Amino acid sequence: MRKNIFSRRDFLKLGGGLMAAAAGASLLPKWLSKSGEVAMASGALDAVNPDLYLVGTDGWISLPGQVPIPGTIGQYYNPDSLAPAPFTTYMFGFADVTGLGQQQRESRKMKCQASAPLWWVNEGQEYFVKVGNLGLQMRPDLIDAHTLHFHGFRNAWPVFDGEPHSSLAAPVNGSLMMYYKPFDPGTYMYHCHFEETEHVHMGMTGGVFVRPAQDAGNAGLGIPPGKYVYNDGVMPGTALSTSFDREYVLTLTDVWAEAHWDDAHIQLPDWTSFNAEYFLMNGRVYPDTIAPNGLGTDPLTGDLTPAPGYEHLKYQPISSLIQANAGDRILIRFINLTFGQQSMTLPGLKMRVVGKDATLLRGRDGTDLFYDTNTIYFGSGQSTDVIITAPNVTSLRKYILYNRNFNRASNGDGTGYGGQMTELWIHPAGTLPAQTEPNT
Repeated sequence: MRKNIFSRRDFLKLGGGLMAAAAGASLLPKWLSKSGEVAMASGALDAVNPDLYLVGTDGWISLPGQVPIPGTIGQYYNPDSLAPAPFTTYMFGFADVTGLGQQQRESRKMKCQASAPLWWVNEGQEYFVKVGNLGLQMRPDLIDAHTLHFHGFRNAWPVFDGEPHSSLAAPVNGSLMMYYKPFDPGTYMYHCHFEETEHVHMGMTGGVFVRPAQDAGNAGLGIPPGKYVYNDGVMPGTALSTSFDREYVLTLTDVWAEAHWDDAHIQLPDWTSFNAEYFLMNGRVYPDTIAPNGLGTDPLTGDLTPAPGYEHLKYQPISSLIQANAGDRILIRFINLTFGQQSMTLPGLKMRVVGKDATLLRGRDGTDLFYDTNTIYFGSGQSTDVIITAPNVTSLRKYILYNRNFNRASNGDGTGYGGQMTELWIHPAGTLPAQTEPNT
């Protein structure tokens, strides 16, 4: 007789249901939120207008090369035989539906984004993020809830931490409002914490950062308004300042094609055999990393619009191409959400490391701990902030930024350049207009 096994997935479902019941019974303090409800796991996807509205779902992206299924002829984990052209690879992920109507929001089912939408907030700002759950179209047997874990966020109120054993989760066709008021500037990341090995690797990951109060200036210290990584109290442009002119976020992830195929074909991956073939930067591999950004969300359909000629990157809209004018100070926020240590190198230019894990590199006694390097190392779940001063040039000059482990700078079939690689283009002074948003 087959025994009924109570799995971790079952435990998380039970825990989420109990927490939702507690919220519905008003057992949580109400002074934390403007609406009078600290959290809500509702049965409607349009209950409250948040600052940011993310929905969890599944979908398809495009990765080059072929990963054969062992023991078969002409069958591949990637491209997946179920993938609609021009896509190849099954994913879980988030989609940004902020400001969209209910019909447009629900139309994003099976249209997740890799990497997940990038967002940011100001230091001390109250911020409401709503997490909806559209379910998994390819896996209706999985009724997984979703959470949003703001990785590294200090002193998070437990109910908003996203760790499913002690906080709330959004059930299928339900939603959850989360509240933040961050006081620690720097680079963070976010991910779903439900069945985290699977959900993180399958794509429910993205970048988030907190802008410092010093952006508004500090009259007492004579610091003018500008763009800063941290509250450094140092005049902009000087050696110990974290001021910058242009900003880029590079989120590193990986793809084990067998696991993605298994999930699409209702199989169970053996995570002890994990062996990624693809190493992504903002959801893409080189040379797609330097392709232009997508054109944003169509307000009528709610779907993403790809750049002309890059239809295969429709759900991978964030470019990793770094561009600046001569003399610009370039901030790169590196985020590592792969399942291992990575090393990124930039031959020919120095990277000044000014922060790690949302912490300014300065000792308790004020000692400067900045350092210059052309290679940075970081482990899973870590972030690093570097500033590069663009050299003076009279014509376009290009540099390559890549993972110095060459197995991670190639694609699934192991041939040619690929993987976690991008380019940095320095233009003559005055060529580019001022940057208005990161990665543009």
